Amino acid sequence: MANLSTLVGFLVIFFFNVFAPASSASHPVEWSLGKDYSSLATGKSFAVGDTIVFNYGAGHTVDEVSESDYKSCTLGNAISSDSSGTTSIALKTSGPHYFICGIPGHCTGGMKLSVTVPAASSGGSTGDGTADKNTPVQDGKTTPSEGKKASPSASGTAVLKPLDALVVTCVVALLYALALS
Repeated sequence: MANLSTLVGFLVIFFFNVFAPASSASHPVEWSLGKDYSSLATGKSFAVGDTIVFNYGAGHTVDEVSESDYKSCTLGNAISSDSSGTTSIALKTSGPHYFICGIPGHCTGGMKLSVTVPAASSGGSTGDGTADKNTPVQDGKTTPSEGKKASPSASGTAVLKPLDALVVTCVVALLYALALS
């Protein structure tokens, strides 16, 4: 009986160490002039549900913009804008996301960041919503594998993980209850 309780306890600990890290990640960004943001996304995996946290001082903004405004550093057409000093952007959809500083001269001075969240079903995904090591990185942004286009829709994987976690939790609880009886 004690061995069964030990086994169930081990399974509970194993579950929380294996499945809990599958939750969303936070990616901090120190947002200021003089930094190279083109390489920031290199080697990082982004997934639907992750959050980018921009930290910056007075005199800066974080503007989410279109691809054309990102490339040309066009100001005034932001999808969203914040100047609070700490801006958290939830990556709710797969595909590219573009950010610039909306202060004149800052974007052209390098304050721009582009990240691409791979679609769960694309070839550049590991199946868990994160990019694999073979996902190409160009100009500081991850891009889908050649011939495959990132989907602008949200990943279904983000919904599946909590359901899997619930099922495993129920099984572990049932085993634990049987061990105590």
